[in-house]
Amino acid sequence: MLSPKKVKYRKMQKGRMFGKAYRGGKLVMGEYGLKVLQPGWLTARQLEAGRIAMTRFIKRGGRIWIRVFPDKPICKKPAETRMGKGKGSPELWVASVRPGRVIYEMDGVTKEVATTACRLASHKLPLATAFIQRSAV
Repeated sequence: MLSPKKVKYRKMQKGRMFGKAYRGGKLVMGEYGLKVLQPGWLTARQLEAGRIAMTRFIKRGGRIWIRVFPDKPICKKPAETRMGKGKGSPELWVASVRPGRVIYEMDGVTKEVATTACRLASHKLPLATAFIQRSAV
């Protein structure tokens, strides 16, 4: 699973999500992609599950890129712990995404295969997504 090798600070504040993605909203490497339509967190497990679903469906037919990286640590306290005593330890890594951000890109397959593969990947994600295609210019 994806996680940073090294971070400057072990724990991070939660933060607030508002607005649209101002970068990472266009297809760069592939012909087809999966774009997120609402703000949220995507865990490393969810990203990996989506990638595996796409890869299994295309059967080594094309190429897949993951355009987001889970670099935000999420801290949790143990179950049945009293209030106070500081922040919990980092448990998982998430990628914070805003509407309009491209998550996956795909190339080397037909449109029908890409559509189905992206639909399978979208079932693994907790956010609403849309299938996008590079405009024929």
